[in-house]
Amino acid sequence: MSESHGFDIVPTDAIADGRATDAYFDRTLETLDHAGKNPRVVAEVTADQFPTGEFELFAGVKDAAHLLAGLPIDVDALPEGTLFDGGPVLRIEGRYREFARYETSLLGFLSHASGVATAALDARRAAPDSQVLSFGARHVHPSIAAMIERSALLAGLDGFSHVAAGDVLEREASGTMPHALVIAFGAGHQEDAWRAFDDAVPAEVPRVALVDTYSDEKDEALRAADTLGDALDSIRLDTTGSRRGNFEHIIREVRWELDARGHDDVGIFVSGGLGPSDLDALREHVQGFGVGGYVSNADPVDFALDIVERDGDPCAKRGKLSGKKDVYRTREGGHEVALAGRGPDDAESLLQPLIRDGELVREFDLDESREHAREDAERVF
Repeated sequence: MSESHGFDIVPTDAIADGRATDAYFDRTLETLDHAGKNPRVVAEVTADQFPTGEFELFAGVKDAAHLLAGLPIDVDALPEGTLFDGGPVLRIEGRYREFARYETSLLGFLSHASGVATAALDARRAAPDSQVLSFGARHVHPSIAAMIERSALLAGLDGFSHVAAGDVLEREASGTMPHALVIAFGAGHQEDAWRAFDDAVPAEVPRVALVDTYSDEKDEALRAADTLGDALDSIRLDTTGSRRGNFEHIIREVRWELDARGHDDVGIFVSGGLGPSDLDALREHVQGFGVGGYVSNADPVDFALDIVERDGDPCAKRGKLSGKKDVYRTREGGHEVALAGRGPDDAESLLQPLIRDGELVREFDLDESREHAREDAERVF
């Protein structure tokens, strides 16, 4: 049995050693070594060359930094949690052969995490005053669950469901009960399931009863409230789409019936295929959301790495902008791209030192990055 226990997972050592690369980089290094060439270059990671008005949230910097640390190069990057719209998000200066084989993993770290973080920010902005949890780890390969949940937290979501990701991130996973628990007790015995849950789990776990397994949501919600009484914190609706109909109307009916019987302190939590438009439409009726595939299945940001300077001279392939560049945040929250040192006088340069001669010169604190993302979103939007 291999280190990966038989799973199709590229081991971390292969990533760190540069084996997690595209084959043509190996061929490139063989060729350059044979020719005795190793130019000093400036290479930039970009998605769009110019601003488009569509901001995305930069994530994956921590993994990228640890990938490149120890190489004899200098790296500048946006702080994680920065919103960007065109221009470089990361810049490498050094001899090309020193970092060439790491391009594949570098772009993977940044592209995937930034896509997830951007989608999570969409969800956060759609329901700014609600509890929003990341429930989508079941839709992705388990080896990247921690990246999914970290990116969701970075964007401002309040928690996540994946236990092993919590171990990596040193955060407690959230979650109460699935339909399988209720089904294990059988139809007509939902009360037994809710009561057993209340008896079994630690007191600090919220009592959130799933109330759409067998019968009408209003019926099960009232039965859960009668069963658990003051111990019930919330009910959760995860109604299957084929049975959902007008979900907002169902939620309002449940809220009405709970209030009519004195259960106005029981919250409503909803989940199941929700996106930002759903959160925006439902947020006035519920206290919290579980968002799954919209966040976890987000398209990666289409980053590319391009050489823009060779041995001190500007250069670029067709369709790319030559020369070492910088990006700037204006006082009004705008995003400007310019050649390095030629940015607007009243703007703040966003690229900051990440690695100097192989040494990592930045620390990573998730809470600080979350706050940075929140503040930057306020400036930009």
